[in-house]
Amino acid sequence: MIKKFLYAAILILLVTPAMNLYSQNVEVTITGLKSTKGQIVIGVFRDGPTFQKEEAFLSKKYVKKDIINGVMTIHFTMEPGLYGLSLLDDVNSSGLMEYSFIGIPKEGFGFSDYYHTGLTKPKFDSFKFTLEKDQKKKITIRVRYM
Repeated sequence: MIKKFLYAAILILLVTPAMNLYSQNVEVTITGLKSTKGQIVIGVFRDGPTFQKEEAFLSKKYVKKDIINGVMTIHFTMEPGLYGLSLLDDVNSSGLMEYSFIGIPKEGFGFSDYYHTGLTKPKFDSFKFTLEKDQKKKITIRVRYM
């Protein structure tokens, strides 16, 4: 039993650094935040169909701290590939966008390097980006409140 545990632990220690070799640094600067209440939820999407269905490849949550003049910066790593980021300023920490009775978002939202001014969801192509190997990507998300 102990040998199996040791073998598993050694395997994890060997594989984890190798996985990080393929991870690229992403810096996201969020602007226009109105409140320090709640959390920021970042949805990571890989294509248009999953974005339209709101089925994120990955979801990351961040406590709203270190906000200066409505600006907050977060960092994470991802493998090279095609992505699009959506943001929810989840003031009530429900994990879901709150809507008015006529369907207007009650909380702030935003997209990677794209400020959406329309009344319907944007197209994935409007906010997608490619993350290359050995690239440090900087993205800005400007939060919109309706």
